Amino acid sequence: MYQVLLFIYVVVAIALIGFILVQQGKGANAGASFGGGASGTMFGSAGAGNFLTRTSAILATAFFVIALVLGNMNSHKGNVQKGTFDDLSQAAEQVQQQAAPAKDNKNSDIPQ
Repeated sequence: MYQVLLFIYVVVAIALIGFILVQQGKGANAGASFGGGASGTMFGSAGAGNFLTRTSAILATAFFVIALVLGNMNSHKGNVQKGTFDDLSQAAEQVQQQAAPAKDNKNSDIPQ
């Protein structure tokens, strides 16, 4: 889950940077008076300002929400309860202590 959110976070960050860089500044409308006809563009004569502004706002909101979620997940990593299989060294020591040592039987039929 954490890796998926981290991947989405990076994608949103890159998209946010791209959408911000594509936007035009406040003084960019002066070019339209010198023959910059915008009616044939992809976003129409109204321009892409409204679309880019809304998309940037949505991406910025997603960026901050995901950042808060990732931060919350990181802060609670140490509070995970240990399960049965997390610390097997203690169980291995108990098994070794319970194992009876082999008795040295000199009357045994087994050659040594």
